[in-house]
Amino acid sequence: MKNVKLSKNQLERLPSYLHLLVSLRNNGIKVISAQTIATCLDLNQEQVRKDIASVSSVDGVPNKGRDINVLIHDIEDVLGYGESYNAFLVGAGSLGKALLHYNGFNYYGMNIVCAFDKNKDLVGSEINGKPVLDIDELNYETLQKYKANIAILCVPQYAIKDIEEKLVQAKVEAIWNFVPAKLNVSSDIIVSNIDLATSLSVLSHKLAKKKKEGQ
Repeated sequence: MKNVKLSKNQLERLPSYLHLLVSLRNNGIKVISAQTIATCLDLNQEQVRKDIASVSSVDGVPNKGRDINVLIHDIEDVLGYGESYNAFLVGAGSLGKALLHYNGFNYYGMNIVCAFDKNKDLVGSEINGKPVLDIDELNYETLQKYKANIAILCVPQYAIKDIEEKLVQAKVEAIWNFVPAKLNVSSDIIVSNIDLATSLSVLSHKLAKKKKEGQ
């Protein structure tokens, strides 16, 4: 993976670039410019140009652009999509089941290998071919068996404290957190928080604003 320093905003834009580039390549496009990307995604051209320059392994050709295959490879490389990581899910409720059924994570280098839950009706079953284990089995030895080092949290907020302790003791390397709560874990554990409530609030606000403007 190319070692580049990117801001949080740049990292968040790269998947959009990648999705667009793959779509354009599938439609026969072989060369792409920052201007075209900016126009398609309604973004600032200079911003896109700087983003692309930061991750590209070769310079673009003036008035032409970059080889789309090379640019796709460069973005995938920077995002770590060429790597492969095993993950486990904690909390196989409605959201957890939806994530277990989604097979697209493999493209991003993440393979969910198992899930943990305290629901005895789920323990011992499989969801999309992934075994559901008892939450009491969430420990270092089990994770070593499955070669899993990324936790995906989908538990209720009240259960987060006990899960935190288990994850620390199990020596996980990263946590993808869907729980609306701040995690109290050591700084060497990478944490990415997904706040669904905040996203919904932003959507609701924009819809309400649009409705008022239309009155």
